[in-house]
Amino acid sequence: MEYINGMTWGWVGTRGTWANKTADFSMTEMAKLGVNWTAIALSALQDHPQATEIDYKEEPTVTDVEVVWAIEKAHGLGLKVCLKPVVNCANGVWRAHINFFDMDVPCEPKWRDWFASYTDFILHYARIAQETGCEMYCIGCEMVQTDRREAEWRELIRQVRTVYTGTITYNCDKYQETNITWWDAVDVISSSGYYPIHAWDERVATLEAFAAGQEKPFFFMEAGCPSREGSAMLPNDWGLEGAPSMEEQDTYYRVMFEKIGRKPWFHGFMLWDWPAQLYPEAEAGSNDDYCMYGKPAAKTIEDFYRRS
Repeated sequence: MEYINGMTWGWVGTRGTWANKTADFSMTEMAKLGVNWTAIALSALQDHPQATEIDYKEEPTVTDVEVVWAIEKAHGLGLKVCLKPVVNCANGVWRAHINFFDMDVPCEPKWRDWFASYTDFILHYARIAQETGCEMYCIGCEMVQTDRREAEWRELIRQVRTVYTGTITYNCDKYQETNITWWDAVDVISSSGYYPIHAWDERVATLEAFAAGQEKPFFFMEAGCPSREGSAMLPNDWGLEGAPSMEEQDTYYRVMFEKIGRKPWFHGFMLWDWPAQLYPEAEAGSNDDYCMYGKPAAKTIEDFYRRS
């Protein structure tokens, strides 16, 4: 597997923010960092963690036309594409907490109903991935409480393979790499590598031992750090309070690339993230989010990617 010098683009996939001049500019600027892959990421909503219906056809989710535009734009820039549809909860609870009773109980929401809706959602975008020639398809992201439902995930993957012939991955959450029991069903293993800057040595040792026991490639489907004071210690906390700090973000990237970026068993990054609507470059110093546009981390990433 080629090394993935990747970037996540377009999150959260809000209708009307793709397929326009600003989105075109955004992806073109992203490609200048030496990326060879992009994860085109969008979200659909269920009302709350115990809801069983996922709505991907209405606002705020991007339209299928917008999704196809983004894929074709990326391919036109010479990038390979991983299409990544993700479910979120409309009430703001993180998707990792979507959960139901393991045994069916009358009058309570059930796993079978949720997986039926989720399968419809994932198969819809799998067909788009097939029709547009996406090189990879991500069937889920950080669904921690669902991970134990091995039979349902295996059945979902079986159904995806009936409509999509490319590479399939699942993006598990940080620290969950060794907990998935159905990695053999996917083609590539991926996780969210939001590890504290001081924890890289321990995590690299753990992940190296994990990867050695697998018969397929492993990479980070997500990894990154906001440009915010304190974020290097909690890179997964997008709501952490702190003053903007481009130096903190850049330092995090330098350490991450040094610690894991060139390990022979590690196959790359789909960094988090690059929005469809960029802030003005002159305002980069006051932006405290994950995007690296106009920040020192962008040059650090470009230097690493062009050497990889």
